[in-house]
Amino acid sequence: MRAMLFDGPGKPLRMADVPIPEPGPGQVQVRVHACGVCRTDLHVVDGELPDPKLPLVLGHQVVGHVTALGEGVSGFSPGDRVGIPWLGWTCGECRYCRSGRENLCDRARFTGYHLDGGFAEFTVVDHRYAFPIPGDYPDLQAAPLLCAGLIGYRSYRFTGDAETIGFYGFGAAAHIICQVARYEGKRVFAFVRPGDERGAAFAREMGAEWAGGSDEPSPEPLDAAILFAPVGALLPKALRDVRKGGRVVCGGIYMSDIPSFPYEILWEEREVVSVANLTRQDGIEFLALAPKVPVRTKPVPYPLEKAGQALDDLRAGRFDGAAVVVVNEDLLVG
Repeated sequence: MRAMLFDGPGKPLRMADVPIPEPGPGQVQVRVHACGVCRTDLHVVDGELPDPKLPLVLGHQVVGHVTALGEGVSGFSPGDRVGIPWLGWTCGECRYCRSGRENLCDRARFTGYHLDGGFAEFTVVDHRYAFPIPGDYPDLQAAPLLCAGLIGYRSYRFTGDAETIGFYGFGAAAHIICQVARYEGKRVFAFVRPGDERGAAFAREMGAEWAGGSDEPSPEPLDAAILFAPVGALLPKALRDVRKGGRVVCGGIYMSDIPSFPYEILWEEREVVSVANLTRQDGIEFLALAPKVPVRTKPVPYPLEKAGQALDDLRAGRFDGAAVVVVNEDLLVG
């Protein structure tokens, strides 16, 4: 099968012909249709996440159909359409797994990091972490739901009953969760790169009440903020923007260093929390909610051999919405 392989930081992705992976016990084999491109892929490529499997097939927002079942798998049949997220395996035994916090599993394995992902024609996945995809979502629309949507949703839920929410960074996750927030009657304020008028217009198009540069003060105090951009310097800014008792949620797996800041902007019971990974319950809830909103993603397609270009374009902010690597090239038509 064709696969784009990552050999280590500083090395470009390369196309290779590799064996089709066979499903082991508890796994399903999936023929990949499309795979979303995530900023976490950049963190792997840039060496900011240590010790990836090498060589590695990146990609953890996978949509495809089941082609074979491993020993002991039930609940799936060949032909079923499924999605594969970032969290790809958990032990089920540690204190976190036993307390409903599998996202913090001591031995967790992640798709497109420890396990081969979706920048290939086939992949395999633990059947526990294969989610049925709502039938009315085209593959390209569905792919960004699997990480941008799921981890964005978990971050959003951490804002609790906040009525005014600031989104710092407005890319794949924010453009999905903004729709969810507006559906639930929340007011969204979007903070984009300074001078990025295109990004601000996109945020308003997606439902943000206000959009401006991240160097601008919020037009009014916020109940909560979500940092989607992995920029540590935005955390003190967000703390200044939230009202007393407000919460700042750090939604990424990696962030640049947070500068020191005066205690006064944390005082008055403001909180800073981080979000790690996702749980299967997040997947069940979000994939049931998305069609009700209905969430509509803005996919930007790239053929499999251009996966490296998709990563470069994401790093440079050359598009709005979510890049999707298309493995089934029929999806590129139109």
